[in-house]
Amino acid sequence: MLCTGRLGGFGARAVALRPGLGAGIRARRVSTSWSPVGAAFNVKPQGSRWDLFGERRGLFGVPELSAPEGFHIAQEKALKKTELLVERACSTPPGPQTVLIFDELSDSLCRVADLADFVKIAHPEPAFREAAEEACRSIGTMVEKLNTNVELYQSLQKLLTDKKLVDSLDPETRRVAELFMFDFEISGIHLDKEKRKRAVDLNVKILDLSSTFLMGTNFPNKIEKHLLPEHIHRNFISAGDHIIIDGLHAEAPDDLVREAAYKIFLYPNAGQLKCLEELLSSRDLLAKLVGYSTFSHRALQGTIAKNPETVMQFLEKLSDKLSERTLKDFEMIREMKMKLNPRNSEVMPWDPPYYSGVIRAERYNIEPSLYCPFFSLGACMEGLNILLNRLLGISLYAEQPAKGEVWSEDVRKLAVVHESEGLLGYIYCDFFQRADKPHQDCHFTIRGGRLKEDGDYQLPVVVLMLNLPRSSKSSPTLLTPGMMENLFHEMGHAMHSMLGRTRYQHVTGTRCPTDFAEVPSILMEYFANDYRVVNQFARHYQTGQPLPKNMVSRLCESKKVCAAADMQLQVFYATLDQIYHGKHPLRNSTTDILKETQEKFYGLPYVPNTAWQLRFSHLVGYGAKYYSYLMSRAVACMVWKECFLQDPFNRAAGERYRREMLAHGGGREPMLMVEGMLQKCPSVDDFVSALISDLDLDFETFLMDSE
Repeated sequence: MLCTGRLGGFGARAVALRPGLGAGIRARRVSTSWSPVGAAFNVKPQGSRWDLFGERRGLFGVPELSAPEGFHIAQEKALKKTELLVERACSTPPGPQTVLIFDELSDSLCRVADLADFVKIAHPEPAFREAAEEACRSIGTMVEKLNTNVELYQSLQKLLTDKKLVDSLDPETRRVAELFMFDFEISGIHLDKEKRKRAVDLNVKILDLSSTFLMGTNFPNKIEKHLLPEHIHRNFISAGDHIIIDGLHAEAPDDLVREAAYKIFLYPNAGQLKCLEELLSSRDLLAKLVGYSTFSHRALQGTIAKNPETVMQFLEKLSDKLSERTLKDFEMIREMKMKLNPRNSEVMPWDPPYYSGVIRAERYNIEPSLYCPFFSLGACMEGLNILLNRLLGISLYAEQPAKGEVWSEDVRKLAVVHESEGLLGYIYCDFFQRADKPHQDCHFTIRGGRLKEDGDYQLPVVVLMLNLPRSSKSSPTLLTPGMMENLFHEMGHAMHSMLGRTRYQHVTGTRCPTDFAEVPSILMEYFANDYRVVNQFARHYQTGQPLPKNMVSRLCESKKVCAAADMQLQVFYATLDQIYHGKHPLRNSTTDILKETQEKFYGLPYVPNTAWQLRFSHLVGYGAKYYSYLMSRAVACMVWKECFLQDPFNRAAGERYRREMLAHGGGREPMLMVEGMLQKCPSVDDFVSALISDLDLDFETFLMDSE
């Protein structure tokens, strides 16, 4: 999962690198203080060393951030620099230099905002979190000012309306200029004064509604105790005369517990319903105000799909191809439910997660505790190191952080080093559970890479955040197969941020269209599920015994169980998202639309007096873009099968992958990157076929067991 703050025209987009530029940048020397990555993750950090030796450097090595007050100093520096750069942008004749100044302007704000975005949710100390929150607000206010600065807008407009000048720009510079202009125009800066004010007001309203809606998606519901059968009370939180329901309890073995949780947690809240309706309506009004027929048309500019018509074609074709398989999955679930609960075998929306798990456990012996001893964190990190080295010439080295550089003593710092280009950047690994830490696996951009005016390269810095168990006295941190796959997934995002060299920070690493941003991370999941890769590192932490082939094949086969029904559910969510952000006014209430869409695109009955859409948190960050995960998976599947299935360590394919896909970030149209990698322009039918073929058992898994 990506976490990227978007602050409008000058906020953190999501982007990457430019081929060929690396050769012109001085290689960084290798440090003698680096140590092997595997060992670093299987030992406890020497926290006491940090308190006794060395100068205090501040978070991420930023001198001002050795104390919470430093955020104020950092933001003031950024704001002063911003004012100078605005003056420069407005007084410089239009040309490539205009884009460089805009990018430096974006960088000066993002270097504070991106870092603060992470610290405000992840730092264990409230004073740091509050200071970071204040910095975000301050930078956000400046961004609003910049996005409505007509003189600044005109300096960019002069460049983009001069055909001769535009034709003289290289493709990356032109694209970055157009991206800045696109973000300007969503603020309505090209409109007359009255409409511009309306656009600004709508943007502010949308931010507020988004924040309110997001909080409401997790808010628990309560019910009087006497309304629930007494024997299921113990499954929930008790508060006086009430039972608190804070989630769907999808894995609970008792059908009644899951049913109660579903009906109570999804019971509609009038305030949340009004908030969603206002959010969708405000987005539509803003899109129309700035020249789009729907919010979806605006949101899909520059993506692989390009427009909502293509997205709906993709989802409808995928749904058609899935329907027969999905019915078979539901029938399999019904049979299992009848076997365990003969009195009530109708499959309901609260059943698939639990019963598909039961079927997997019955057919395949995939108890996580059987796998964990083979997946110590150190072994998994060494596995990543081996893969990246053989595929891309990359090595990961553990580096001792300076005093004050990290926010928790168990955070590890990795140097990412290329065999000929030297140091490429840093990854801070915040992997372990702690109090008040968000329960999500995420990649955060802290500083984007860019070519500086003096010819040096600004190294990218990212954080990978996981929630792994800590090591014990008797064993290192041991990962379940799911945790191992998530680690590979997030490292895919990190490599996207590290590999290559974009000239502009505005399009660095993962700052690219949403339906492309998940491709590198999903592709890494294919490597994590390939025995040839797993065999390089999966060793029992006590005996050194390798993980048997048949255990890997069982695990891969088990993932195909009810996979069509799981994908059908994602199609339903993505379709719902498109309808909500399509033509307004909506033809029905959001709940009626949910009911119709669920029955058409999922197949299980809508449950009266429920409103799942009020828990659909992705409507905030992924509005009109929820389909992206499916499309990214289709692209990743095609890349895997075309380029890496025969040999997952193929160096030539790895270099091509870097050159064609990782090297551009958001500096190139995503479909051009996909074409470059696949050597063809894939159609909607190709994407659908890739996803459907992924549901079939791989022939290789049968070969594994026979060897």
